Amino acid sequence: MTIKNILSEKKVSLSFEIFPPKKQDGFETVANAASELSKLTPDFMSITYGAGGNGGHSTVDIAKVVMNSKVPALAHLTCVGNTMDSIQNVIKEMKSAGIENVLALRGDIPNGVEVSMDERLYHASNLIPLLKEAGFCVGGACYPEGHPESHNRQDDLENMRYKVDAGADFLTTQMFFDNDMLYSYLYRLQSIGIHIPVLAGIMPITTASQVNRMVKLSGAYIPSKLLSLCDKFSDKPEAMYQAGINYAVSQIVDLISNGVRGIHIYTMNRPQVARDILRNAGDIIKAVNGK
Repeated sequence: MTIKNILSEKKVSLSFEIFPPKKQDGFETVANAASELSKLTPDFMSITYGAGGNGGHSTVDIAKVVMNSKVPALAHLTCVGNTMDSIQNVIKEMKSAGIENVLALRGDIPNGVEVSMDERLYHASNLIPLLKEAGFCVGGACYPEGHPESHNRQDDLENMRYKVDAGADFLTTQMFFDNDMLYSYLYRLQSIGIHIPVLAGIMPITTASQVNRMVKLSGAYIPSKLLSLCDKFSDKPEAMYQAGINYAVSQIVDLISNGVRGIHIYTMNRPQVARDILRNAGDIIKAVNGK
């Protein structure tokens, strides 16, 4: 089932993100995590683009595990590290596997590493038409706090317009920890005529060390409330875990209460995190969807 259809039918969608193994000997661990997450009956599961030299193969393999569990899969595909020929080969592999949904990304360019880029694939907006032509439902990434490489908010909005004009069916946000930033961003998108669904990306912070790692990876703003929480419980792992789950739940409840229609949880391949979030927020999502 396409994500576009899922989003049109559900008042609030719930999805999880996982990442494939960096090495083949880790496949079974990730496959087991995918199967456990599938038991929580998300509307779909997102699989990041394969690392460790596997390219899209590991992404496709995990997507098959997800689909075998009767959950739609959203496979990521990046421009970085691919040529036009390799992109076409991955597209063929995804079609052959029965994948219907793809998240089109430029991909991160590692600091201090020179990466050769195909001149026809500089941006996700170059990739989207190829995927649409192949018949996929296509998503794009968006950044409530602005893409790190954007000069200003207006440039960032124009880049979103390129993705939407290229045919993106929906957008998924980078992780954020302050809901007001998302609400402001959604208003700016609507002000320039972008009305496709936007899924809110939630990253549960369950260890204090995650904060520095998340800031380094995404540059996300960390509210004082979350910083205080991490400072208070940094040396108490069980309390930190519970506090982090509660913070994520409070974000989700607030988002749903304010009309956000898609919740996308970055699970870090940890089914227990997703289970504990749904233990607190699952009934709210069901109630909104009339279950």
